[in-house]
Amino acid sequence: MTHNDPANPLAKKPARAEPPKPGTPAYKRMARRKAVRMGLNPSSGDEAVQMLHDRGFDVVSDRVSALDTTAAAAAAAKSTSNLPAKVSESGIVTTEPDGMSSAPAGMISDKDRQAEIAKIQKGIAKRRQRKFMLVAMRLVFFVALPTFLTGNYFYNYATEMYEIETQMVIQKADGGGGGGGLGGLLAGTGLANSEDSTIVQGFLNSREAMLKLNEELGFINHFQQEFIDDIQRLPADATLEDAYKKYKKFVKIGFDPTEGVIHMSVVAVDAETGTAFSRALIRFAEERVDKLSAPVREDQMRGAIQSYADAEQNVFNAQDTVLDLQQRRGILSADAEISAQMSIIASLEVQLENRLLSLAEINANAQPNTARANALSAEIGRLSNRIAELRTKLTGGTGSTISLARVSGELRIAETELSMRQVLLQQALTQLETARIEANRQTRYLSLGVTPIAPDVPTRPRKLENTALALVVFMAIYIFISLLVSVFREQLSA
Repeated sequence: MTHNDPANPLAKKPARAEPPKPGTPAYKRMARRKAVRMGLNPSSGDEAVQMLHDRGFDVVSDRVSALDTTAAAAAAAKSTSNLPAKVSESGIVTTEPDGMSSAPAGMISDKDRQAEIAKIQKGIAKRRQRKFMLVAMRLVFFVALPTFLTGNYFYNYATEMYEIETQMVIQKADGGGGGGGLGGLLAGTGLANSEDSTIVQGFLNSREAMLKLNEELGFINHFQQEFIDDIQRLPADATLEDAYKKYKKFVKIGFDPTEGVIHMSVVAVDAETGTAFSRALIRFAEERVDKLSAPVREDQMRGAIQSYADAEQNVFNAQDTVLDLQQRRGILSADAEISAQMSIIASLEVQLENRLLSLAEINANAQPNTARANALSAEIGRLSNRIAELRTKLTGGTGSTISLARVSGELRIAETELSMRQVLLQQALTQLETARIEANRQTRYLSLGVTPIAPDVPTRPRKLENTALALVVFMAIYIFISLLVSVFREQLSA
């Protein structure tokens, strides 16, 4: 065995400047320390030097390595197997067979070394094989067997079903626009109606939708049919919660906020029933969408309609007031009546002027005609009295009549009130039309992007995909539990 190999990390380091010389106490002490480190038990320094020399070990130059210690211990254990002890001339006790010369004490032969290495390698191979078998058994038990059972169920026992896909979008009457500002920016995106779409999605996923579907088309009875496999079939005594879990499993509602599209997937045992389920859910969604905007529309229209009704009633009241004045006063139009009276007064005043001129002409004569003058004077008096009466009727009236001025004022006030009420009625009508337009803009419509059409072959279960998914899931569970057990074992053994 060479101890000066440069490849050995435990090879000797550069010697000290003044190593101990052989035979000196320091040399013997060094030899004894190294012999003890090698597992030897010398009784003195000279015996330690002899032991090291017998093993080809330089006391000063060579260093004691772990391999030297192991080899010396193995040789010592092997050499003490019922061999007679002999004492050499130097006083060292050795154990070797009679009549046979062996290698120096503490050294093992190449044959024994190879045998030990082969034994160790064989033990390592057996341990690796045993661990591999244990891992393989665990994989078979925890991964392969559950995957096989799952695949066997999907391929041989699972009831085939039909899946119907539908896509819907909620739109406004004005195309989703929201005027200026942020509403205009979001008008062309799915965020414009995201709130309504989210509400519809929640409704279709709710127990209310399930109960309405069961009430109309018998959703629960459909999944309680005897030919459905035990895993997918609803028990005969299933509760509403059990039915709701089955509803959430076979009715999937999703919402894409980027596009504003609602995706609906309905699974049923036969294609016709699945299509009927889809169309019923679409109808429920349309009703719910209409109810979302109905309160706003009704509130807007209610106020506008009430304002128009009040304005119309006020116009009727003002018209009745004008008609009542006309009937009570006996005057259809005060202006026309005044105009007629003024015409009469003007005519009488013209006649009065003519009579006054005639009287003045008669009186201007040297011998006026007294009878003619008296007649003209009487006629002038009558005309003056009539004109006075007419003027009094226009402004003052008499005890039994009301003046035309007062009647005209009352009629003018009533007609002004009527005109104002008519203007207000026109404004109320305009507001009503505006409210009707705004209410129409608040209306939501459910448009179908993809109509529910049943496939001609069963689409569920997806046998290969589900089996592969089961393999991945069981493998993930196995790895997770293995790591968890390893961590616990390490923590407990620390």
